[in-house]
Amino acid sequence: MLPRDLPVRDVLPFARRAEQLGFDQIWVVEDLGWRGGLAQAGPVLASTTGITVGVGILPAGARNVCFAAMELATLAQLFPGRLIAGIGHGMPDWMRQAGAWPTSPLTLITEYVTALRLLLRGEPGPAAGRYVRCEGVVITETPEVVPPVILGVRGPRSQAAAGEVADGLLLAEPAAPAYVTASLRHLNHTSETADPVVVTYDAAAVDDDPDIAVDQVRAGLAAIGQPDWAAHIDPLPFAAQLRAHHAASADSQQFARTMPAAWVRALTITGTPEQARAAIAARHSAGATSVVLVPGGPDPLARLDSLARVLDGR
Repeated sequence: MLPRDLPVRDVLPFARRAEQLGFDQIWVVEDLGWRGGLAQAGPVLASTTGITVGVGILPAGARNVCFAAMELATLAQLFPGRLIAGIGHGMPDWMRQAGAWPTSPLTLITEYVTALRLLLRGEPGPAAGRYVRCEGVVITETPEVVPPVILGVRGPRSQAAAGEVADGLLLAEPAAPAYVTASLRHLNHTSETADPVVVTYDAAAVDDDPDIAVDQVRAGLAAIGQPDWAAHIDPLPFAAQLRAHHAASADSQQFARTMPAAWVRALTITGTPEQARAAIAARHSAGATSVVLVPGGPDPLARLDSLARVLDGR
């Protein structure tokens, strides 16, 4: 993952270095107040030669679907087969701040993704729905390779909708194997694609001293005791203890700083190269098709080289 707070001078060097090191994908994020997802994806695609670029996520309430389809289709035309589009609800507080939180987020995202996938294929937009109105719109400049459209969602009903209308699922961090398994039960994939794309995010750090690696990812777990992360926590065998630990902590920093190391390892991809590879393999065994590493610790650009040790056993 390309960190949202990476200094702008490092954005393209980060992407190029990720490709040089042998990573298959690089994911750009769109969080309110930081950088735009599509605005990052274009330069990253142009400054690399073959790495796949994922955009995760574009909130459905933020862009008219016709214009989002044009932007994505243009990128997919220019860089065939190198784009994955993640669509989500967006964080409710951010979307309310932006005046873009719908009464029914599930209805919006279902209508949105249905229309987006039709438009990307060059087919007319569907009949007008409650939120999405693009009936008869046709995008003439469509890509030869239509990018997968996956949903970055947490709730069971939204994940079930992903199975019906999308090409797969994006699971935000932490995406422990038990959470992947539970999410795929909800997915019940029925879309026309035979095999769903399942992308997971996880805070990651690799070091010959596993305790150092654990400390580097703790900050990435500060928010997980909050209600929005319940779906990630519920499938874990230590869910009740984690909630009790959160309730007893003075703040989110203390919560993450004092979390038992065994929990940190279960919720991240961390440790020695061998331990990190095992954590990645466990997520693939649970059903992930791509495992995205969110660099932990200071200096994310420098962290890339250590994370690459999971690729070749260095």
